[in-house]
Amino acid sequence: MACFLVPAAEAAIVSVASRLMKNKEKKNGGDSCARLELSKKLGGLSKLLWGGSALLAFEHLWHGEITPYYPFLTAAADSEQTRVMLSEMGTVGVAMALTVTAVWAAVTAAVHFISTRNEAREERQ
Repeated sequence: MACFLVPAAEAAIVSVASRLMKNKEKKNGGDSCARLELSKKLGGLSKLLWGGSALLAFEHLWHGEITPYYPFLTAAADSEQTRVMLSEMGTVGVAMALTVTAVWAAVTAAVHFISTRNEAREERQ
């Protein structure tokens, strides 16, 4: 019903953090090393979360769970359905946001490990 709001909220927070990191990296002059900057890594997470949220919002719109008029979420019109919606947001929405973040963290860690290993090989040669 409204599970897409949780990853969208996380995406908004990550987008702000990415902008702040980008400004901080600019201010510090930035490193010339080949490693990806933290702001770009966070930008990737932000894009994953925004994209998933947009697809889910479209799916909910397609099924009539979102309307272009107040209360926008059809479940918000009835108190019993609102409880179900909040429960879904707390279970499904949080699980989706955590899964996307965990996969992003695993891929980011793998990229870091591989690039560090390659740099060590180049130094030995």
